[in-house]
Amino acid sequence: MININLRTFLPGSRVMLRSNLSYSFVTVFCIFSLFVTNTAHADQVVVYSARIEQLIKPMFDAFTQETGIKVKYTTDNEGALLARLQAEGKNTPADMLITADAGNLWAAAQAGLLKPVKSEILESNIPAHLRDPANEWFGLSIRARTLIYNTRKVKLSELSTYEDLADPKWKNRLCLRTSKKVYNQSLVAMMIAEHGEAEAEKIVRGWVANLATDPLSDDTRALEFVAAGKCDVTLVNTYYFGRLMKKEPDLPLAVFWPNQNNSGVHVNISGAGITRYGRNEQAAVKLLEFLSSDKAQNLFADVNMEYPANPRIEADAFVAAWGSFKQNPMNLVRAGELQTTAVKLMDRAGYR
Repeated sequence: MININLRTFLPGSRVMLRSNLSYSFVTVFCIFSLFVTNTAHADQVVVYSARIEQLIKPMFDAFTQETGIKVKYTTDNEGALLARLQAEGKNTPADMLITADAGNLWAAAQAGLLKPVKSEILESNIPAHLRDPANEWFGLSIRARTLIYNTRKVKLSELSTYEDLADPKWKNRLCLRTSKKVYNQSLVAMMIAEHGEAEAEKIVRGWVANLATDPLSDDTRALEFVAAGKCDVTLVNTYYFGRLMKKEPDLPLAVFWPNQNNSGVHVNISGAGITRYGRNEQAAVKLLEFLSSDKAQNLFADVNMEYPANPRIEADAFVAAWGSFKQNPMNLVRAGELQTTAVKLMDRAGYR
């Protein structure tokens, strides 16, 4: 409580009296405003999300219903959100960052935008290879980047591994999405981690030699090319396949899980981390733990036809129908660490 003693002012100095009273009232107002601001933040989490509203709002609504903590969110692309966090620095209102691809989460951590989280719940719910070794980010859903083939033109016996797509038998039969997208950059980064740079470049050069057309703008376009017989096989994230097949279930397309006798299917994540300068870390950690929980995992994964990161939760029936597969257990931090190397390699190999 602040006491204002008028006797301390100089006798007869009305200007000094008004000045000191004004200063005192401003001080009281600022302290009150700070109290109100801190109180408001106690029951609200601010999220910057590179995932669109329809993919995140159901989880946030469920969290608010369970805890009473409100979630205020801003959506934008990952580049814009990372730039915004950097520009805001210690003044950022954001408590959490949600984005797709481990490479983007790694970049945020490297830029000093995230902080480590110690949580037994998160460590129990999210496997080690799907979270940062320093616990600065955690995967919340899994997207598998796998082979999709034309069932009328490809025999199952022809399919085996990512590396095999460089074999001359696939000449003029392969379609790929552009190398400009982070999904392919992360895939090649993980191949570098597994095989070494020289061998990975040899594989990518083989892919380029086997292309039936120039790299395509997106995964859906690649699927459409395969369905139309313009190429026989492609590499896409499974949820693109799911979206297309729900619209056109009679397309001659099917999933093949590669590398099941060695490294396993390349997986990536959408995930989240707690911002370094967020104002409500405790509530943000609660939200992150909730998103990894049984209750939220199906909501988080099913809405985009992805796989739950929590291995105790089963995938949606539509997704599960594609069959089970062995994941590559290599920690996804390597996708970030080797991203720049991967981009340079793809450029050298002529993969545009």
